[in-house]
Amino acid sequence: MKVKIAIVTMFGLAAVGAFGAVGANVKLQAQQKTQWDGVYTEDQAKRGEPLYAEKCSSCHGPDMNGGEMAPGLTGGEFQANWNDLTLGDLFERMRISMPQNNPGSLSRQQNADILAAMLKKGNYPAGKAELPTQTEMLNMVKFSSQKP
Repeated sequence: MKVKIAIVTMFGLAAVGAFGAVGANVKLQAQQKTQWDGVYTEDQAKRGEPLYAEKCSSCHGPDMNGGEMAPGLTGGEFQANWNDLTLGDLFERMRISMPQNNPGSLSRQQNADILAAMLKKGNYPAGKAELPTQTEMLNMVKFSSQKP
């Protein structure tokens, strides 16, 4: 009898553990933000627009549609290239390699503001908090080409 109780107890604990792990995974996925969740502010995007015009538009075009030698920063090709990566990945690419004529010359705040302008131009919604300037924080925001 004690053996049966021990076996039933073990299976019960295993089931609770399995359901708990599934629940934790679902909760983690639910907490994953995307750019569709309003991760920048209108004010931040407005600060980024003149920076983009000055530092980026000569290569990426005034409307962010791309130029002769640089890709567009909005639209289907951009979405396909960055889908399922993070805003941290995009931010680091900008921070380390842009502008092409003077890589790494922009501050973290300037890069975050330009990224906010790009998100606004891509018609992703603004929110109540600014994009952070820390890559680790931006790594928590996934770029998703499809609205969840």
